[in-house]
Amino acid sequence: MREQITYKDAGVDIDAADVATSRIKRLARTTFNERVLSDIGSFGGMFSGLFPQMREPVLVASCDGVGTKLKIAFASGIHHTVGYDLVAHCIDDILVQGARPLFFLDYIATGRLDPEIIEQVIAGMTRGCVEGGCALLGGETAEMPEFYADGEYDIAGFIVGVVDRTKIIDGKRITAGDVAIALPSVGLHTNGYSLARKLLLDIAGYQIDSRVEELGGTVAEELLKPHRNYLPALDRILAHDGVIKGLAHITGGGLTDNVPRILPGNVDLAIEDGSWPVLPVFSLLQKIGNVPRDEMRRTFNLGLGMVIITAREHAALVEEELRGAGEAHYRIGEVVAGEGKVRWV
Repeated sequence: MREQITYKDAGVDIDAADVATSRIKRLARTTFNERVLSDIGSFGGMFSGLFPQMREPVLVASCDGVGTKLKIAFASGIHHTVGYDLVAHCIDDILVQGARPLFFLDYIATGRLDPEIIEQVIAGMTRGCVEGGCALLGGETAEMPEFYADGEYDIAGFIVGVVDRTKIIDGKRITAGDVAIALPSVGLHTNGYSLARKLLLDIAGYQIDSRVEELGGTVAEELLKPHRNYLPALDRILAHDGVIKGLAHITGGGLTDNVPRILPGNVDLAIEDGSWPVLPVFSLLQKIGNVPRDEMRRTFNLGLGMVIITAREHAALVEEELRGAGEAHYRIGEVVAGEGKVRWV
């Protein structure tokens, strides 16, 4: 009799997928609200599209991943932080246009599905969604043997938010004389990890669990510090219509490349070097690799995760609201006549 071959023999474990799905359902349901009209497991997630409090609601969507930060999760066996990072990054990406998050979708792909690891990743996503007030509406978990190395996976997130058209923040009102106020990051967030891993692990020769005096902890502890969700910090300021002229999320490209994404073509942002405390990790990375200053500015956030641009007459109000939210902040520069670039002074 011919041998019977199953899907599991080909590397796909349907039973493990069922276990993972049941755990995902339990976690995702904790993010649901009255606007969610479907359960996890439906072919599509349903969310109420009624926005009676808005005159002209505009949906804002974004998708992203966390890059090679995942390599640190694999090496350390710590998987609950990267899911949070993914949600926070996506929330910040739509927040810069004034949008509040509505729902989030995830994609997880792996070579061999481990329900324990998947649960940790989803737990992080759930925490991020609860903090951001959005529903984890659905997603996809794909088991693809021989496509990913054993123990590795990739994740991506998709977010949809909403903003009233009259409250969209797009940078078009930015003019010379406006000021830039920045909010601190807590680490690398989700960018620059390929260079950071090369410097710390290959060049300096640290192990993932090495304790580094300059960092006050291990390599893993530093590199797994979370990507901040800036919605709680900005919530009170967003309530003041028109006060924020522009918001820049400092991700890949650093301050040098991200701030110009919101600048009109007739102005520059003059950033005062040294106007905020650079985190120790960035000083260490630069020292290890003798990394050029311009390269540091384009690769890492250098301790700043979000930049607010506001009129000079509103700067005190912005700072007052940030203090009320318990948020550290720094005036880092001024908008001047130019060509839509960042200049360092």
